Amino acid sequence: MKSPTSTSSKPSEIKSATVIGSGIIGLTSAIALQETGFRVKLYAKEKFGHTLSHKVGAVWFPYTIEPKKKTDRWAAVSYARYQEESAYAEGVSMIPFLNSYKDLSEEEWVKHLQPGTVREASFSELPTGMEKGLIADVPLAEPPRYLPYLFRKFLENGGEFELKKFKTLNDLASLDEWVINCTGLGARELCGDLDLHPMRGQILRAEKMNIPSFADPIRKGALTYIINRSQDSIIGGTDYEDDWNEEQDPKDTQLILERLKSFGIQSSPQVIETLVGLRPKRKAVRFEFDEEFPRIFHNYGHGGAGFTVAWGCALELGKILHRKISGE
Repeated sequence: MKSPTSTSSKPSEIKSATVIGSGIIGLTSAIALQETGFRVKLYAKEKFGHTLSHKVGAVWFPYTIEPKKKTDRWAAVSYARYQEESAYAEGVSMIPFLNSYKDLSEEEWVKHLQPGTVREASFSELPTGMEKGLIADVPLAEPPRYLPYLFRKFLENGGEFELKKFKTLNDLASLDEWVINCTGLGARELCGDLDLHPMRGQILRAEKMNIPSFADPIRKGALTYIINRSQDSIIGGTDYEDDWNEEQDPKDTQLILERLKSFGIQSSPQVIETLVGLRPKRKAVRFEFDEEFPRIFHNYGHGGAGFTVAWGCALELGKILHRKISGE
Protein backbone atom coordinates (compact mmCIF):
# COMPACT_ATOMS: atom_id res chain seq x y z
CA MET A 1 0.00 0.00 0.00
CA LYS A 2 1.32 3.42 -0.91
CA SER A 3 1.60 6.30 1.51
CA PRO A 4 -0.91 9.13 0.99
CA THR A 5 0.53 12.01 -0.98
CA SER A 6 -0.23 15.68 -0.73
CA THR A 7 -2.97 17.12 -2.93
CA SER A 8 -1.63 18.83 -6.03
CA SER A 9 -2.58 22.44 -6.72
CA LYS A 10 -1.84 24.96 -9.41
CA PRO A 11 0.79 27.49 -8.30
CA SER A 12 -1.82 30.26 -8.09
CA GLU A 13 -3.99 28.10 -5.83
CA ILE A 14 -1.31 27.13 -3.32
CA LYS A 15 -2.03 28.32 0.20
CA SER A 16 0.56 28.52 2.94
CA ALA A 17 0.37 27.73 6.63
CA THR A 18 2.79 27.66 9.53
CA VAL A 19 2.71 25.02 12.27
CA ILE A 20 4.32 25.64 15.66
CA GLY A 21 5.57 22.53 17.46
CA SER A 22 7.34 19.35 16.28
CA GLY A 23 5.74 16.73 18.52
CA ILE A 24 3.14 14.25 17.28
CA ILE A 25 0.40 16.93 17.15
CA GLY A 26 2.56 19.36 15.18
CA LEU A 27 3.92 16.79 12.71
CA THR A 28 0.54 15.23 11.92
CA SER A 29 -1.04 18.68 11.59
CA ALA A 30 1.68 19.76 9.16
CA ILE A 31 1.34 16.64 7.01
CA ALA A 32 -2.47 16.77 7.01
CA LEU A 33 -2.30 20.35 5.75
CA GLN A 34 0.15 19.32 3.04
CA GLU A 35 -2.28 16.59 1.98
CA THR A 36 -4.96 19.30 1.72
CA GLY A 37 -2.80 21.33 -0.66
CA PHE A 38 -0.97 23.68 1.71
CA ARG A 39 2.67 24.68 1.57
CA VAL A 40 3.75 24.32 5.20
CA LYS A 41 6.56 25.65 7.33
CA LEU A 42 7.24 24.13 10.74
CA TYR A 43 8.76 26.05 13.64
CA ALA A 44 9.67 24.50 16.99
CA LYS A 45 11.81 25.38 20.00
CA GLU A 46 13.27 21.87 19.79
CA LYS A 47 13.32 19.06 17.26
CA PHE A 48 10.96 16.08 17.67
CA GLY A 49 13.60 13.91 19.36
CA HIS A 50 13.60 16.27 22.36
CA THR A 51 9.82 16.57 22.75
CA LEU A 52 7.44 14.83 25.12
CA SER A 53 6.19 12.79 22.15
CA HIS A 54 9.55 11.06 21.83
CA LYS A 55 9.45 9.80 25.44
CA VAL A 56 6.05 8.11 25.58
CA GLY A 57 4.87 4.54 24.97
CA ALA A 58 2.55 5.76 22.20
CA VAL A 59 -0.03 2.99 22.16
CA TRP A 60 -3.54 3.90 20.99
CA PHE A 61 -5.67 4.41 24.09
CA PRO A 62 -8.14 7.29 24.87
CA TYR A 63 -6.73 8.22 28.28
CA THR A 64 -7.53 11.34 30.36
CA ILE A 65 -8.80 13.48 27.51
CA GLU A 66 -11.94 15.55 26.98
CA PRO A 67 -14.47 16.35 25.51
CA LYS A 68 -15.51 12.73 25.15
CA LYS A 69 -17.69 12.91 22.04
CA LYS A 70 -15.05 14.73 20.04
CA THR A 71 -12.04 12.84 21.36
CA ASP A 72 -13.67 9.45 20.76
CA ARG A 73 -14.33 10.51 17.16
CA TRP A 74 -10.75 11.75 16.76
CA ALA A 75 -9.48 8.51 18.26
CA ALA A 76 -11.50 6.44 15.79
CA VAL A 77 -10.18 8.45 12.82
CA SER A 78 -6.63 8.10 14.15
CA TYR A 79 -7.12 4.35 14.61
CA ALA A 80 -8.07 4.02 10.93
CA ARG A 81 -5.10 6.11 9.79
CA TYR A 82 -2.62 4.11 11.88
CA GLN A 83 -4.17 0.86 10.70
CA GLU A 84 -3.57 1.96 7.12
CA GLU A 85 -0.04 3.17 7.93
CA SER A 86 0.87 -0.15 9.58
CA ALA A 87 1.33 -1.49 6.04
CA TYR A 88 4.10 0.98 5.16
CA ALA A 89 5.04 3.49 7.90
CA GLU A 90 8.12 2.89 10.03
CA GLY A 91 7.33 2.07 13.64
CA VAL A 92 3.57 1.55 13.21
CA SER A 93 2.01 -1.83 13.98
CA MET A 94 -1.16 -3.34 15.37
CA ILE A 95 -0.79 -5.13 18.72
CA PRO A 96 -3.20 -6.91 21.10
CA PHE A 97 -3.81 -4.68 24.11
CA LEU A 98 -5.77 -5.40 27.32
CA ASN A 99 -7.46 -2.51 29.14
CA SER A 100 -9.17 -2.80 32.52
CA TYR A 101 -12.48 -1.02 33.10
CA LYS A 102 -15.19 -0.50 35.71
CA ASP A 103 -18.35 0.26 33.72
CA LEU A 104 -18.65 -0.73 30.06
CA SER A 105 -21.18 2.06 29.45
CA GLU A 106 -18.43 4.58 30.18
CA GLU A 107 -16.07 3.12 27.57
CA GLU A 108 -17.44 5.25 24.72
CA TRP A 109 -14.37 4.70 22.55
CA VAL A 110 -15.49 1.09 21.99
CA LYS A 111 -18.54 2.30 20.03
CA HIS A 112 -16.35 4.12 17.53
CA LEU A 113 -14.43 1.04 16.41
CA GLN A 114 -15.53 -1.58 13.91
CA PRO A 115 -17.77 -4.38 15.28
CA GLY A 116 -15.69 -7.34 16.40
CA THR A 117 -12.61 -5.19 17.01
CA VAL A 118 -13.01 -5.31 20.79
CA ARG A 119 -13.87 -8.30 22.98
CA GLU A 120 -14.24 -9.07 26.67
CA ALA A 121 -11.16 -10.66 28.22
CA SER A 122 -11.61 -14.11 29.70
CA PHE A 123 -10.75 -14.71 33.36
CA SER A 124 -7.58 -16.55 32.37
CA GLU A 125 -6.39 -13.53 30.34
CA LEU A 126 -6.72 -11.09 33.24
CA PRO A 127 -3.65 -10.32 35.36
CA THR A 128 -3.96 -10.88 39.11
CA GLY A 129 -6.13 -8.21 40.70
CA MET A 130 -7.85 -7.10 37.48
CA GLU A 131 -11.59 -7.78 37.57
CA LYS A 132 -12.68 -6.83 34.04
CA GLY A 133 -10.89 -6.04 30.83
CA LEU A 134 -11.30 -5.45 27.11
CA ILE A 135 -8.89 -6.78 24.49
CA ALA A 136 -8.43 -5.15 21.10
CA ASP A 137 -5.84 -4.99 18.37
CA VAL A 138 -4.76 -1.35 18.59
CA PRO A 139 -2.16 0.80 16.86
CA LEU A 140 1.30 1.18 18.33
CA ALA A 141 3.45 4.02 16.96
CA GLU A 142 6.98 3.71 18.33
CA PRO A 143 8.25 7.30 18.69
CA PRO A 144 11.97 6.62 17.99
CA ARG A 145 10.97 5.20 14.60
CA TYR A 146 7.67 6.91 13.75
CA LEU A 147 8.55 10.53 14.51
CA PRO A 148 11.63 10.50 12.21
CA TYR A 149 9.42 8.88 9.54
CA LEU A 150 6.86 11.68 9.83
CA PHE A 151 9.54 14.37 9.78
CA ARG A 152 11.12 12.92 6.61
CA LYS A 153 7.67 12.69 5.02
CA PHE A 154 7.02 16.33 5.89
CA LEU A 155 10.29 17.42 4.24
CA GLU A 156 9.71 15.20 1.20
CA ASN A 157 6.33 16.89 0.77
CA GLY A 158 8.15 20.22 0.43
CA GLY A 159 7.97 21.28 4.06
CA GLU A 160 10.47 23.63 5.69
CA PHE A 161 11.68 23.41 9.30
CA GLU A 162 13.32 25.95 11.57
CA LEU A 163 14.21 25.99 15.26
CA LYS A 164 12.67 29.03 16.90
CA LYS A 165 10.80 29.86 20.10
CA PHE A 166 7.92 32.31 20.22
CA LYS A 167 6.83 34.24 23.29
CA THR A 168 3.49 35.78 22.33
CA LEU A 169 0.53 35.23 20.03
CA ASN A 170 1.40 38.56 18.43
CA ASP A 171 4.62 36.96 17.24
CA LEU A 172 2.66 34.06 15.73
CA ALA A 173 0.11 36.29 14.04
CA SER A 174 2.82 37.95 11.95
CA LEU A 175 4.16 34.67 10.56
CA ASP A 176 1.71 33.58 7.91
CA GLU A 177 -1.83 33.71 6.62
CA TRP A 178 -2.69 30.70 8.77
CA VAL A 179 -0.84 29.59 11.92
CA ILE A 180 -1.47 26.37 13.84
CA ASN A 181 -0.45 26.38 17.50
CA CYS A 182 0.65 22.86 18.51
CA THR A 183 2.94 23.84 21.36
CA GLY A 184 1.56 21.46 23.99
CA LEU A 185 2.37 22.56 27.54
CA GLY A 186 4.24 25.52 26.09
CA ALA A 187 0.87 27.06 25.24
CA ARG A 188 0.40 27.86 28.92
CA GLU A 189 2.98 30.65 28.63
CA LEU A 190 2.38 31.46 24.96
CA CYS A 191 -1.39 31.90 25.36
CA GLY A 192 -1.59 32.68 29.08
CA ASP A 193 -3.74 29.54 29.36
CA LEU A 194 -3.82 28.72 33.07
CA ASP A 195 -6.26 25.85 32.49
CA LEU A 196 -3.34 24.03 30.88
CA HIS A 197 -1.21 22.23 33.44
CA PRO A 198 1.26 19.34 33.63
CA MET A 199 0.42 15.72 34.36
CA ARG A 200 3.79 14.24 35.23
CA GLY A 201 4.58 10.86 33.80
CA GLN A 202 7.54 8.69 34.75
CA ILE A 203 8.11 5.48 32.82
CA LEU A 204 10.73 2.77 32.55
CA ARG A 205 12.17 1.55 29.27
CA ALA A 206 13.17 -2.05 29.76
CA GLU A 207 14.40 -5.02 27.78
CA LYS A 208 11.48 -6.65 26.02
CA MET A 209 9.28 -8.66 28.38
CA ASN A 210 7.43 -11.89 27.68
CA ILE A 211 4.16 -10.53 29.09
CA PRO A 212 1.04 -9.41 27.16
CA SER A 213 0.66 -5.63 26.82
CA PHE A 214 -1.96 -4.18 29.16
CA ALA A 215 -3.09 -1.05 30.97
CA ASP A 216 -4.94 -0.40 34.22
CA PRO A 217 -5.92 3.29 34.38
CA ILE A 218 -8.67 2.84 36.97
CA ARG A 219 -6.81 3.87 40.11
CA LYS A 220 -6.07 7.60 40.13
CA GLY A 221 -2.39 8.23 40.72
CA ALA A 222 -1.57 4.56 40.21
CA LEU A 223 -1.57 4.17 36.43
CA THR A 224 -0.03 0.82 35.49
CA TYR A 225 0.82 -0.49 32.02
CA ILE A 226 3.19 -2.54 29.90
CA ILE A 227 3.64 -1.74 26.22
CA ASN A 228 5.72 -4.21 24.27
CA ARG A 229 7.45 -2.59 21.31
CA SER A 230 9.65 -4.14 18.62
CA GLN A 231 12.91 -3.84 20.60
CA ASP A 232 11.89 -3.01 24.17
CA SER A 233 9.05 -2.67 26.68
CA ILE A 234 7.66 0.48 28.26
CA ILE A 235 6.51 0.11 31.87
CA GLY A 236 4.41 2.81 33.49
CA GLY A 237 3.74 4.87 35.13
CA THR A 238 2.62 7.96 36.99
CA ASP A 239 -0.10 10.54 36.34
CA TYR A 240 0.55 13.30 38.89
CA GLU A 241 -1.31 16.50 38.04
CA ASP A 242 0.27 19.93 38.62
CA ASP A 243 3.66 18.31 39.15
CA TRP A 244 6.40 20.19 37.27
CA ASN A 245 9.27 17.93 38.33
CA GLU A 246 11.10 16.65 35.23
CA GLU A 247 13.77 14.82 37.21
CA GLN A 248 13.75 11.05 37.74
CA ASP A 249 12.38 10.03 41.12
CA PRO A 250 13.74 6.71 42.48
CA LYS A 251 10.64 6.40 44.66
CA ASP A 252 8.41 6.45 41.57
CA THR A 253 10.59 3.82 39.93
CA GLN A 254 10.12 1.59 42.96
CA LEU A 255 6.36 2.22 42.96
CA ILE A 256 6.11 1.25 39.29
CA LEU A 257 7.97 -2.00 39.89
CA GLU A 258 5.89 -2.81 42.98
CA ARG A 259 2.66 -2.31 41.04
CA LEU A 260 3.82 -4.85 38.49
CA LYS A 261 4.12 -7.39 41.27
CA SER A 262 0.58 -6.57 42.43
CA PHE A 263 -0.59 -7.85 39.03
CA GLY A 264 1.12 -11.16 39.59
CA ILE A 265 4.21 -10.28 37.56
CA GLN A 266 7.12 -11.61 39.56
CA SER A 267 9.94 -11.42 37.02
CA SER A 268 12.10 -8.32 37.45
CA PRO A 269 12.40 -6.27 34.26
CA GLN A 270 15.86 -5.27 33.04
CA VAL A 271 15.50 -1.49 33.09
CA ILE A 272 17.44 0.33 30.37
CA GLU A 273 16.49 3.90 31.26
CA THR A 274 13.99 6.01 33.16
CA LEU A 275 12.06 8.71 31.29
CA VAL A 276 10.07 11.65 32.66
CA GLY A 277 7.67 13.84 30.70
CA LEU A 278 4.99 16.44 31.42
CA ARG A 279 1.73 15.70 29.60
CA PRO A 280 -0.25 18.82 28.57
CA LYS A 281 -3.48 18.35 30.57
CA ARG A 282 -6.54 20.54 30.16
CA LYS A 283 -10.21 20.22 31.06
CA ALA A 284 -10.79 19.91 27.30
CA VAL A 285 -8.55 19.89 24.23
CA ARG A 286 -8.29 23.36 22.77
CA PHE A 287 -9.20 22.88 19.13
CA GLU A 288 -10.43 26.21 17.80
CA PHE A 289 -9.59 29.52 16.19
CA ASP A 290 -8.29 32.22 18.52
CA GLU A 291 -10.85 34.90 19.36
CA GLU A 292 -8.38 37.78 19.18
CA PHE A 293 -6.27 36.41 16.32
CA PRO A 294 -8.77 34.70 13.96
CA ARG A 295 -6.07 33.26 11.68
CA ILE A 296 -4.41 31.36 14.53
CA PHE A 297 -5.82 27.90 15.20
CA HIS A 298 -5.10 26.18 18.53
CA ASN A 299 -4.53 22.43 18.67
CA TYR A 300 -3.17 21.56 22.12
CA GLY A 301 -4.04 20.12 25.54
CA HIS A 302 -4.24 16.42 24.58
CA GLY A 303 -3.18 15.11 27.98
CA GLY A 304 -2.05 11.49 27.90
CA ALA A 305 -3.64 10.73 24.53
CA GLY A 306 -1.67 12.79 22.00
CA PHE A 307 -0.80 9.85 19.75
CA THR A 308 -4.33 8.45 20.14
CA VAL A 309 -6.12 11.47 18.69
CA ALA A 310 -3.35 13.19 16.68
CA TRP A 311 -4.48 12.15 13.20
CA GLY A 312 -8.14 12.71 14.00
CA CYS A 313 -7.41 16.30 15.01
CA ALA A 314 -5.00 16.85 12.11
CA LEU A 315 -7.34 15.60 9.39
CA GLU A 316 -10.27 17.59 10.79
CA LEU A 317 -8.02 20.65 10.90
CA GLY A 318 -7.26 20.20 7.20
CA LYS A 319 -10.99 20.14 6.41
CA ILE A 320 -11.67 23.20 8.56
CA LEU A 321 -9.03 25.33 6.82
CA HIS A 322 -10.09 24.07 3.41
CA ARG A 323 -13.69 25.13 4.10
CA LYS A 324 -12.52 28.45 5.53
CA ILE A 325 -10.54 29.29 2.41
CA SER A 326 -13.12 28.05 -0.07
CA GLY A 327 -15.92 29.87 1.76
CA GLU A 328 -18.03 26.74 2.22
